[in-house]
Amino acid sequence: MKKSKWSLLLTLVLVLSMFLAACSGSGDKNNAGEKKGGEGEASKKPTEPQVLNILDSEEIPSLDSSQATDSVSFEVLNNVMEGLYRLDKDNKPTPGVAEKHEVSEDGTVYTFHLNPKATWSDGSKVTANDFVYAWRKALHPDTLSEYAYIMGPIKNANAIQTDGDPLFGKVEELGVKAVDESTLEVTLEAPAPYFLGLTGFGTFYPQKEEFVKQQGDKYALEANTLLYNGPFVLNEWKHNEGWQYKKNDKYWDKENVKLDEINVKIVKDVATSVNLYETGQTDITGLSMEYVDQYKDNEDLYTRGEATVFFLRLNQKSEALKNVNIRKAIDMAYDKQSMVDVLLNNGSTPAYYLVPGEFTPGPDGEDFRKTNGDFGGYDLEKAKELWAKGLEEIGKDSVELELLNYDTDGAKQMGEFFKNQLEKNLPGIKISIKAQPFKQKLDLESKGDYDFSYAGWGPDYQDPMTFLDMFVTNGAHNQMAYSNPEYDKLIEGAKKEADEEKRWQMMLDAEKILFEDQAISPLYQRGVTGLQKPYVKGLAHHLFGADVTYKWAYIEGKQ
Repeated sequence: MKKSKWSLLLTLVLVLSMFLAACSGSGDKNNAGEKKGGEGEASKKPTEPQVLNILDSEEIPSLDSSQATDSVSFEVLNNVMEGLYRLDKDNKPTPGVAEKHEVSEDGTVYTFHLNPKATWSDGSKVTANDFVYAWRKALHPDTLSEYAYIMGPIKNANAIQTDGDPLFGKVEELGVKAVDESTLEVTLEAPAPYFLGLTGFGTFYPQKEEFVKQQGDKYALEANTLLYNGPFVLNEWKHNEGWQYKKNDKYWDKENVKLDEINVKIVKDVATSVNLYETGQTDITGLSMEYVDQYKDNEDLYTRGEATVFFLRLNQKSEALKNVNIRKAIDMAYDKQSMVDVLLNNGSTPAYYLVPGEFTPGPDGEDFRKTNGDFGGYDLEKAKELWAKGLEEIGKDSVELELLNYDTDGAKQMGEFFKNQLEKNLPGIKISIKAQPFKQKLDLESKGDYDFSYAGWGPDYQDPMTFLDMFVTNGAHNQMAYSNPEYDKLIEGAKKEADEEKRWQMMLDAEKILFEDQAISPLYQRGVTGLQKPYVKGLAHHLFGADVTYKWAYIEGKQ
């Protein structure tokens, strides 16, 4: 996420669910196309008030699905909007606006048949043209999305967003067309086994052209300047305070939506969050390190693993960080194991890689992480040797670097950890810390206005490419001036390669190059620990894409 989308240290966790296998293979995806509505627990008919109270640590940066780039925005959009498909509780595509689809024999043409009951919150029908308009908007030079690259599997998508290409800006050449009001045809550059799951990602949501143009530059800035087609609508959005979801009575599958109301309060301080949980003012809260042992015997406690990886962005606009030996020295100079044991204590594990473990298997069935192994490690002697060599190469005996950081309590502790470890272990380095609210931090990263940054990335779909293509030259989410032509060539080739074994090897090789260059310093693969009231049922936590779906959630057994 992106998913990275799309993330914060110790994000106030919203769900308790199993760490489940995600969709894989065209067969599973096509079978998913026959599922209807809710399932399992969601089919129950609860009788008590269906109100869920939860927390988030950040304001929503954007609710324009063609422009959103972060985990908070994508999570909200996932619950108030809907694409052709959406992920179910088993992380497999289940019908959204599309009630079914077919795939051509060569795997490159998808024909989606829209549900005639799918409507916008103003009562109008969701049409195939709503998808065509939104997807073209994400690629148009005037409204180009930072996430435009995620449309790369679609025919001509990459050419349209490449300045200098003959198709640059010609969005009408995108491989998507409305056959009629209820039929959407999508043509891919090459078979993409993960494409069906992608259609549930935020950048692929529809937009009603007439409404968007009516709102102009106010579109999606307030709760009432956005049309909704998902399980909920935003009834209220108090900026920097919180927001409220209400059940969408115009939603095609409203019979399987049990919650009437979800109240979200923005709280950055974990102590305050825990107090709200203890006093019954919130039903779920995340826990930071100091609270985990305190609640270790509490039956409300949960811990689970995720596929989100945190890392230090090493911005090569910095004179010092242009030097590979300095970058490698920084990576080796802090103890990742003690970092996760002492600072996090939440099930997170040290990361010596970019693509997470237990995320996706290759053609041979072996996990990508197991095949490629780890890169680097904690080695103070080697770190000091490389540090001295790097300083000599840049002609300096000291370096001052500013760490761009989030402004949450947990992130601030992590920032102090980096400062203390690096200043202790690398003679001549001086670290200052710039803690920023989420939206402002994202903006500074996008502008490349920082030295190094504490960042994280959650997968947008179940494939290593969702991590790897982030670092191509001038990529929208590169944001650190990294460039390696060999790396770019492998990523470009993998996106076009139909032979799955060759494609997989290209991605394995690309990750190796990333760490030969030490483009980033990986930190940890996130685990989360928190508290959830036992009466909260049916939340769906996702391995990739948006973090959580409330469509099938309900309240049962609240005293």
